[in-house]
Amino acid sequence: QVQLVESGGGSVQAGGSLRLSCAASGSTYSYCMGWFRQAPGKEREGVAAIASDGTTRYADSVKGRFTVSQDNAKNTLYLQMNSLKPEDSAMYYCAARRSCNKILLLYALTYNYWGQGTQVTVSS
Repeated sequence: QVQLVESGGGSVQAGGSLRLSCAASGSTYSYCMGWFRQAPGKEREGVAAIASDGTTRYADSVKGRFTVSQDNAKNTLYLQMNSLKPEDSAMYYCAARRSCNKILLLYALTYNYWGQGTQVTVSS
């Protein structure tokens, strides 16, 4: 069983930056790890993900602005968010998937473990 705890959310003005962190209770080096977000009244969407071999995937809406990375020694996943826009406002969730391949990296239903989320609010 893997437990995930997100941190780093907050309020920022448009154009600003935030870095989210996700600490895992156990080793996740062989897992796929992802960041998802959900705004009120909208479905949860995949933002960024990283496979165990380092392959990354990004939603088109965040390409060039967000960067996903992980520190296996610290069992921590990161999401660096730059040039934030009001439409990036949402609850951000970290997720882990035991069976890691490069297929469907941004699909929430393929993930086994979820954190509680951290709120990101971007004002214009």
